[in-house]
Amino acid sequence: MDKYSFLNAAHTAYFADLYDQYLQNPDAIEPSWRAFFQGYDFGSENYGMDGEIVEGVSTQIPEHVQKEFQVVKLIDGYRSRGHLFTKTNPVRARRKYAPTLEIENFGLSKSDLNTVFSAGEIIGIGANTLQVIIDHLERIYCDSIGVEYMFIRKPEEIQWIQDKLNINDNHPQFTVDEKKYILKKLNEAVAFESFLHTKYVGQKRFSLEGNESLIPAVDAIIERAADEGVKEFVMGMAHRGRLSTLTNIFGKSAKDIFSEFDGKDYEQKVFDGDVKYHLGWTSNRETYNNKKINLNIAPNPSHLETVGAVVQGIARAKQDKNEISDASQVLPIVVHGDAAIAGQGIVYEVVQMAKLDGYRTNGTIHIVVNNQIGFTTNYLDGRSSTYCTDVAKVTLSPVLHVNADDAEAVVHAALFALHFRMKFKRDVFIDLLGYRKYGHNEGDEPKFTQPLLYKAIAKHKNPRDLYAKRLLDEGTIDEGYVKHIEAKYKEKLEEKLEDSRKEDKTEITPFMQEEWKGLQRVTEIEMMESVDTTVSRDVLKDVAKVISNLPKDQKFFRKIQRLVESRQTMFDENRLDWAMAEHLAYGSLLLEGFNVRISGQDVERGTFSHRHAVVKVEDSEEEIVLLNHISESQGQFSIYNSLLSEYGVVGFDYGYAMASPNTLTIWEAQFGDFSNGAQIMIDQYISSGEDKWKMSNGLVLLLPHGYEGQGAEHSSGRMERYLQLCAKDNMFVADCTTPANMFHLLRRQMKANYRKPLIVFTPKSLLRHPKVISTVDEFANGSFQMLIDDEMVDAAKVKTLVFVTGKFYYDLLEEQEKLGRDDIALVRVEQLFPLPAEAIRATLKKYENADDVVWAQEEPRNMGAYGHMLMHLEEARQWRAASRRPYGAPAAGSSVRSKIRHQEVIDYVFDKSKNNQTRYKE
Repeated sequence: MDKYSFLNAAHTAYFADLYDQYLQNPDAIEPSWRAFFQGYDFGSENYGMDGEIVEGVSTQIPEHVQKEFQVVKLIDGYRSRGHLFTKTNPVRARRKYAPTLEIENFGLSKSDLNTVFSAGEIIGIGANTLQVIIDHLERIYCDSIGVEYMFIRKPEEIQWIQDKLNINDNHPQFTVDEKKYILKKLNEAVAFESFLHTKYVGQKRFSLEGNESLIPAVDAIIERAADEGVKEFVMGMAHRGRLSTLTNIFGKSAKDIFSEFDGKDYEQKVFDGDVKYHLGWTSNRETYNNKKINLNIAPNPSHLETVGAVVQGIARAKQDKNEISDASQVLPIVVHGDAAIAGQGIVYEVVQMAKLDGYRTNGTIHIVVNNQIGFTTNYLDGRSSTYCTDVAKVTLSPVLHVNADDAEAVVHAALFALHFRMKFKRDVFIDLLGYRKYGHNEGDEPKFTQPLLYKAIAKHKNPRDLYAKRLLDEGTIDEGYVKHIEAKYKEKLEEKLEDSRKEDKTEITPFMQEEWKGLQRVTEIEMMESVDTTVSRDVLKDVAKVISNLPKDQKFFRKIQRLVESRQTMFDENRLDWAMAEHLAYGSLLLEGFNVRISGQDVERGTFSHRHAVVKVEDSEEEIVLLNHISESQGQFSIYNSLLSEYGVVGFDYGYAMASPNTLTIWEAQFGDFSNGAQIMIDQYISSGEDKWKMSNGLVLLLPHGYEGQGAEHSSGRMERYLQLCAKDNMFVADCTTPANMFHLLRRQMKANYRKPLIVFTPKSLLRHPKVISTVDEFANGSFQMLIDDEMVDAAKVKTLVFVTGKFYYDLLEEQEKLGRDDIALVRVEQLFPLPAEAIRATLKKYENADDVVWAQEEPRNMGAYGHMLMHLEEARQWRAASRRPYGAPAAGSSVRSKIRHQEVIDYVFDKSKNNQTRYKE
């Protein structure tokens, strides 16, 4: 007979292996199992280590031994599937799942309920009757909190969770004062919403009603986190419950919120503002234990889940600060909606960042305000997964499903989540299962689509009243306690309302203003002023030396060795290419105390193998980052290959730049075309964030752009889309043609006393073009040139003046040289926004003999910068346009067809007679 026959009969080989481990080394297994095996009497059965039966021992395994392992299976069933059978839904019956946890499904019967089983040792209650074991399991796993964790693959984490759950049967033991404080925060949440409902009837506020327990939960996290050493707290959430959170957690004055409800104009004319439930806030709070903590809630658009990526970037930037000794001292919390977390793909992108070197934040607490509905869509139509939180399983993060009506359970789950994050520095999810009292907004009628649900909700008491009754029943409070604290709170709100109505304007406090001290908000006038970006030749020489020398005691791939050494040759020969422009810009900024962060797909090497900022040792793949070895006092250079994401990574980097304005933060697209994967970030944050939220940002986007016959998805960075977003003073857009200009453009981004987003259309073929070089002096003593004139022609002889931007200039220059034409001037517009209109007009005046002015671009007529020029420069409407004809796709897939079209545009630039109608009959 096999020594594991009784285990196989119990259908669990796992325990066989565990028992074998116990026999070999009792100290190597979990304490609860060790106690079980030590305390269990196996009777006369005695199996040898090799599976043989000791002579004379019966081979018949007693039924009670088999039953023990049936109980072990039952315990495992509760741990694995108990969350499916909880009391977590306050307004609906739970869906039915099979098999259930009925004891008959585990080979047990009611006749076993009074039998004592040693398996109770496993759950910390010692040998006990089956009934006691079941009652204990029901309280832990099937009451107001359901816990998913058995998919975790680290035994120490599972053991820690089980130990936590076994304490008081996973039920909190709060003191009288703690209970009253929970009630106080619940009252604030309930009273705030009811006050707004009566004072601003019908106005959108996206109330928290039905999930008010979020407020005491977040409050508890902040208070306890401060005790555990957290110094800064970064939160992102959508509109639902945001106003209550701002007032009752972040300390934003209700007076300011009332002013926003009244629709007053803003105090600054250059600021357009946003709806009240999108605005960010920063404050400093002192906890009840006299700990100081900095609180930040990031501004967000209506595009749900977008802010999650931004929060991660903000948190990482704060963690990277020198004064933060442990990254866990900055705690990100992201509040989700149930429909959004299940439906929005960016959630997956952000969750996948959690353990990556360039994006980790030592764990995020995710809280889902689960209304069980998305606008009008039922949860059954909103996801295929069992839970809206199933994305948590991507990183094997534990999930706590909690009944939002049970305030103590909610706070208990919140503190459990905090402790897990602080202990294991990993993500954890709370699914706060409640309801939405009204429609999607307060003017919407939910009974159109969910009549039964909203009949139930209409009769349902709010969480405060339910908790108050519980405290009243147990004698913690008296009959008039709730009315007293509600009246006191609403009295304060009335005072704030009166104060708000005495003011004519609404003042918006900038988000994270401490980080932005010393930096200005500027208009287009200041953006057009020259910034000193010069740097001494000696500094450039020092940087060039460092980036040209790999460690002598390590072996490198011969090709990379030559490439790195060629940097010194370029410097010595006074012929600096595009890669050197980047390296010298970064190196010189690092020496001035700025930090540099670059991320994106394949940025360490560069898509086109030009950067090589990280060099790998051949036999160990150790990473060498030469730019971090310039000086002991330099800034930090960080460069990370990102996961294959645009949306999430751009959001992260935007958040990073928001929280660290003295870091040159760069996101580079693999090809410029792919940036449209991050279009929401570009539209809702990069181009409009300052206008909406009074929030500057210096993020740089590098977008490889240029027509070289690589097809529709590898040619265009969609320049026209960025230019269409340009207005007033919201960002810079550039398309440089020389290494020196790129060098000064990058340095300007940090040397200016303000920050604006910078979009740069970068080259591909120009990275190694023999004409695309600059001198050391142009780097050291030059400046960024918004427009580059043609210095090779005599202005008096010029009959055709061509304005062009980017790589197409070199195609035209090659044709000009081939034709020997000295009557054509090629003038480069290097900065497309703000457009150097006055410099262009001065150029037109200089070439007054030119009777033919051309705007030339390699993009189709409906793309590129042509439409932008027409909008921003009246004179451009009289120019001849040389471009591809309008197309739906940016470029042809056939390299032959692409070359033909390209040449046609070039031909037309030099000979306007070639613009016959046949060009437009393709």
